[in-house]
Amino acid sequence: MIKSGLLFGAGMFLLVLLASVFASPFCALCVAVLMGLGAGYVAGAFDKPVSSPEATRKGAVAGAITGGMSILAQMLASVISAVLYQTNRSYYVSLCPNTQLPDPSAYWVIQLLMGCCLAVVNVALSAGLGVAGGAIWFSTSGKKHAPPAQPAP
Repeated sequence: MIKSGLLFGAGMFLLVLLASVFASPFCALCVAVLMGLGAGYVAGAFDKPVSSPEATRKGAVAGAITGGMSILAQMLASVISAVLYQTNRSYYVSLCPNTQLPDPSAYWVIQLLMGCCLAVVNVALSAGLGVAGGAIWFSTSGKKHAPPAQPAP
């Protein structure tokens, strides 16, 4: 589960960073859905748990580790966006000439708070969908590895 979490976490870090800087921080939520589900499924494939509760637990841990990497990426993307805003403020003024743009210090606060909130949502989504990924793995492949049920005496 740790191997799966770190593997998908590295991908999550890169994709969340790219999506948040070049598109929108809200695009990172889609990444959390796919990566959390994948991390949970692969955690089952790596660890081969023998019961459904164990598979979902391992999937949740793998998803949470994956989501944890998004915290780092979201904060780094927030800092990059705030620096770009501060250095290219005249560009933003030319895009919206009749709009009051926020002060650069207020923009820093907005970026970091929004990044924090979205990172927490990413962790929750990844962990929740890690549970689903672990359950999917157990229902499709895990039953083959589970020991046979013992009949009642």
